[in-house]
Amino acid sequence: MASGQTVTSTLSGRYATALFELALERNAIDSIAADLAHLAVMIGESEELRHLIYSPLFSRDSQRKALSALSEKAGFSEIVCNILGVIAQNRRLFALEDFIKAYRTLVSEHRGEIEAIVTSAVTLSAGQRDALEDALREIIGSTVAVTTEVDPDLLGGMVVQVGSRMIDSSLRTKLQRLQLAMKGTA
Repeated sequence: MASGQTVTSTLSGRYATALFELALERNAIDSIAADLAHLAVMIGESEELRHLIYSPLFSRDSQRKALSALSEKAGFSEIVCNILGVIAQNRRLFALEDFIKAYRTLVSEHRGEIEAIVTSAVTLSAGQRDALEDALREIIGSTVAVTTEVDPDLLGGMVVQVGSRMIDSSLRTKLQRLQLAMKGTA
């Protein structure tokens, strides 16, 4: 479990490990993972929330109160509300996205899954996601937990990262290669 040791050596990893151990003790791993996935989506979609998280201009108390209200409105579990309050109180909100990723990694390791991060130009349909999971499972030979991200700058295609391996079949990269090849012939 080399990656588990790597996770716990970071600030966000220590928070994620503490939360994971608590979730394991209370048999709430999946519900907490769902709450954190929902929070990650909220962060990705809200410029105001990102500003609250990353701006040092907000006091720790105002950040804690805002996250508490957000957590309550989103219906997060008490455990998630409490950990967000602790992270805000300790002025560590800048590590929130890494904390969510570290928790996801710990859950994948616990389930014996390999985590794959797939970035595409557009949101993948359920059918596309299922086909991708099946293909990755066949290639890798074990269960794969797929996390999808959207980056419109890719123009088309996708980038798949499994561990330290990355497969970039994006249109942006192909165009960059073509541009370099054309410069070489000029």
